[in-house]
Amino acid sequence: MKKVSEKRIVILCVTFFLFYGCVGFVEKAGRFFDGTGSEWDTAALYSAFLQYGAPADIDIEIAENKEKEKSLIIFVKSFPMVKIMGTVPDEDGIFYFTSLEYIGGSAHGWNEFSMELSGSGRIVLKEIGTLEVAEMPEKVQITKGRIHRYDTRITGDDAVSALRSRRERIVSLTEWMLSKKDVREMDIKNFEKYWKPILFPEIALKKNRPSDWRQEGDVFMKADDINWNITYTEQVFSEELWPVRNSGTMLRDWEEALPYIFFEYEWENFLNIFSNKIIFYKVK
Repeated sequence: MKKVSEKRIVILCVTFFLFYGCVGFVEKAGRFFDGTGSEWDTAALYSAFLQYGAPADIDIEIAENKEKEKSLIIFVKSFPMVKIMGTVPDEDGIFYFTSLEYIGGSAHGWNEFSMELSGSGRIVLKEIGTLEVAEMPEKVQITKGRIHRYDTRITGDDAVSALRSRRERIVSLTEWMLSKKDVREMDIKNFEKYWKPILFPEIALKKNRPSDWRQEGDVFMKADDINWNITYTEQVFSEELWPVRNSGTMLRDWEEALPYIFFEYEWENFLNIFSNKIIFYKVK
């Protein structure tokens, strides 16, 4: 029996825990191998509950790093791959969004990045508090990140450049998805089940493929050991996505960054969570 490397075991565990919402495990695994440890410690914790009328289960933290700097952190539990960072509210409760922190895993490894945000809100930190967003957060640009592929780690400018390019491709893909008439809300498992056969009928089970995905006279091109139906590509996808799908790059993005594709797809629904006043309760 072959000995499985410690890192491979962790990556497989990361995949399992990510899809079941335990992103803390993913983050701790990455910090363990990087030797960076935990960056933030919770100084105060507040929670909003779906069962009590909140739009989602949400945790709000006031956290402190090793330099004693404090930050506001917002976790929406139905989107475990991200956390929203903001400034500590001033005496009037005003705070500003600063960044979106993403970490998501797959069987191939995991991606991490920090993206600048703009926007602001008002929060009241009491035993029973409130959160109101005045200016919805807007995504600006990825400023730092890391990519892990099995035993390989990409950091610094190389990682930022690769993650920015991936983000551009993913945004183009999700814009195309959302332009379809049959677009629907779904969790990540059903999202994958619904979209994968449409995006990649060449590798999908026969029973799940679109019925008209292949016709007589279709032209194929081989990339990454897969014969891509470029006639299907040109009939179904927007033109900017043709080279991305036909080269196999779309499939690599799907395999390595599915949680991020899902998050971009659900971005407007994510923002809608903050469209009304949210009541939360002090937990710690």
